[in-house]
Amino acid sequence: MSDDTILLLAALSRGETGAAEKLLPLVYSELKGIAGRQMQRERADHTLQPTALVHEAYLKLIDQSRVQWQGRTHFCAIAANIMRRILVDHARGRNAAKRGAGAQKIAIDENLTPDEPSREVDLVALDDALERLAQLNPRHARIVELRYFGGLTVEETAATLDISASTVKNDWRAAKAWLLTQLEEH
Repeated sequence: MSDDTILLLAALSRGETGAAEKLLPLVYSELKGIAGRQMQRERADHTLQPTALVHEAYLKLIDQSRVQWQGRTHFCAIAANIMRRILVDHARGRNAAKRGAGAQKIAIDENLTPDEPSREVDLVALDDALERLAQLNPRHARIVELRYFGGLTVEETAATLDISASTVKNDWRAAKAWLLTQLEEH
């Protein structure tokens, strides 16, 4: 993310006119990458397309007037969280429309990474488990959001949370184990 992007994010936080329009072309590919990673885990016939997810997330991002943007990783973390919320809300709406039948499934594996063989997990169940984890250990939940949903590296996650890379690795391991146990019970 360029210096221009950081300046525009700061201008957006201050509510400066025109900042949002200038920002979109600079962050679009970043948002498209995050959306692509998140949509890889979705079912093939998902009705929400990555482009629509990017546009919906962007509208929510530019409405974040209280955020003091701190750079690329901070921006990506908030964008990933917003996209996760959009997808979960979409899944909840779909499940409610079907009265719980056909719960939306996403791919998840023992490493909580999209590159390995996976099993199917209900997106709403994963979100509920992540919410419970946030109540027990907010930092662990944040690490899962940044690493799994945001696609950040250990180092980027450490920088975002202002902790060491070894702490991220240890917390990541513990959070994955806890979440997988919770999801097996579901």
